[in-house]
Amino acid sequence: MTANFMLFFAFYVLTPLLPLYLSETFCATKDVIGLVLSGYTITALILRPFSGYVVDTFPRKQVLMICFTAFAIFFAGYLAASTLLLFAIVRTIHGGPFGALTVANSTVAIDVVPSSRRNEGIGYYGLSNNLAMAIAPTIGIFIYQHTHSFEFLFWIAFIVATTGLLVDATVKVPTVKSLKPKALSLDRFFLLRGWLLGINMVAFGFCFGVLSNYLAIYSKESMGITGGTGTYFLLCSVGLILSRLQGGKALREGRLTFNAGSGMVISLVGYTLFILMPTISQFSLFDSQVLVLIGYYGSALLIGLGNGHLWPAFQNMMINMANHNERGTANSTILVSWDVGVGLGILLGGIVAEHLGYASAFWTVAFINGLGVLLFFLHTRQFFLAHRLR
Repeated sequence: MTANFMLFFAFYVLTPLLPLYLSETFCATKDVIGLVLSGYTITALILRPFSGYVVDTFPRKQVLMICFTAFAIFFAGYLAASTLLLFAIVRTIHGGPFGALTVANSTVAIDVVPSSRRNEGIGYYGLSNNLAMAIAPTIGIFIYQHTHSFEFLFWIAFIVATTGLLVDATVKVPTVKSLKPKALSLDRFFLLRGWLLGINMVAFGFCFGVLSNYLAIYSKESMGITGGTGTYFLLCSVGLILSRLQGGKALREGRLTFNAGSGMVISLVGYTLFILMPTISQFSLFDSQVLVLIGYYGSALLIGLGNGHLWPAFQNMMINMANHNERGTANSTILVSWDVGVGLGILLGGIVAEHLGYASAFWTVAFINGLGVLLFFLHTRQFFLAHRLR
């Protein structure tokens, strides 16, 4: 959990600020920013299916150490990238070890947790990257506001990632019977039984891809909120913590579809509130700016609470559809699905923002999230109950 927190902290401490970095340092346009940043996710997406196969075939501890070492080293490459092209190359290649590392780390975590407490354990493990996802942007924005130094932030990411590598080196991994290398086939890279769960995760990944990468710019340009992004992500972390208090019992009892369903509905309310409140405030008798702030920060709490429910539920649902020696493949499948969504969110969000504005980009988020909720309740829930192995 500690190493996983540091892994995602190193990643997310830079995420909301990289659009500003590319804009201020290289004068990149909105669509170019989206293109450059999506390269990271695309590379992670390409490597993750192969990572699941490698994790299931070779000693997992060795795979984990190699991936974590490469992930940490690439942060130093940001310091050396002096042009937009060089930065784009480093950022894109960096997605490879990130994609492989997240699969290896989560699979080792599953091996370490006793099978009788797996649902609950993976819930807490998932909380570590959810907390990093919420806390790291807050800290990164706070540091930038006081130092205005992107170089300092790159060093922080490098140091935190290296510390996570050292922590993971102390983990004792039980011996797990690996898959025997055989002719490559699609089921070695993607858990075909979980394809519908994967489609659902694409929708939710899309929403967070737009939110995490364009929140700072949208808040500043469209809502007049210049110093609230850090607080926004902090409230997301509060929602994540509350999700453990509220949903822990359901995970222990194995009520995965309940947690997933409640989480996605709460997230939908949060995203809708985020984009709808500025419009409602224009027709209200109350102070419009106060209503905007209520909707802005209230949505952060709801989105954090919703994601805290749905993520561990979906991960456990995917694992429950896999055999014991397919855990790496199951993890890579759920992460690949999330990556596809995040990558599409970053890329299409930048394109929509360039031509129609950031408000339209976030309306797209609410629409896609709503489609994901409908898909789950109409098809995915029944699909999981009919095809799970345990």
